[in-house]
Amino acid sequence: MLLLASASPARRRLLEQAAIAHRVQVSGVDEQAIQHPKPADLVLLLAQAKARAVRRLLDQPSDTEISVVLGCDSVLVYGGEVFGKPNNAAEAIERWRLMAGGWGELHTGHCLLAGPGAAAACPAERLRTVTTRVLFAPLSELEIANYVASGEPLQCAGGFALEGRGGALVERIEGCFSNVIGLSLPLLRRWLGE
Repeated sequence: MLLLASASPARRRLLEQAAIAHRVQVSGVDEQAIQHPKPADLVLLLAQAKARAVRRLLDQPSDTEISVVLGCDSVLVYGGEVFGKPNNAAEAIERWRLMAGGWGELHTGHCLLAGPGAAAACPAERLRTVTTRVLFAPLSELEIANYVASGEPLQCAGGFALEGRGGALVERIEGCFSNVIGLSLPLLRRWLGE
């Protein structure tokens, strides 16, 4: 069984839809304490910190059902600026004014650690950042205001949810679709298959 080191409901839904048996344990990692100038490396460090923090908690006899621990973290880079979750509605509106009609890059860091129930041949740790390009639709001020008023952008890295209302605001994706939602299912499938 996989243990997801994330509070993200979108990541949980992806695992459920892919029929990957899992449990959830939130890491409690202080994300603000981890810094790196390169966004693709930052998300990798955050994913690793989350997975390692949760892995350290596994010491009960019942934890032997856990084969692997997965940590993930995502950021959107637009115009060289890193966008995590917006702090408030005003920030989300400003971001959308910038992003509307342009391309961004969504980076998701993945860290897979061997759990107590892992096979002996299982690698101790796997790390990878997956990057997907996203083209946002040109939007009117009213469309931006209505989307931000829904509350959805305040819950997501980059201020949009591809699997929600934000999906209508994305015109094109280049790369892994599920990566934009929170984790690359093709990468995870390869890792689990190995």
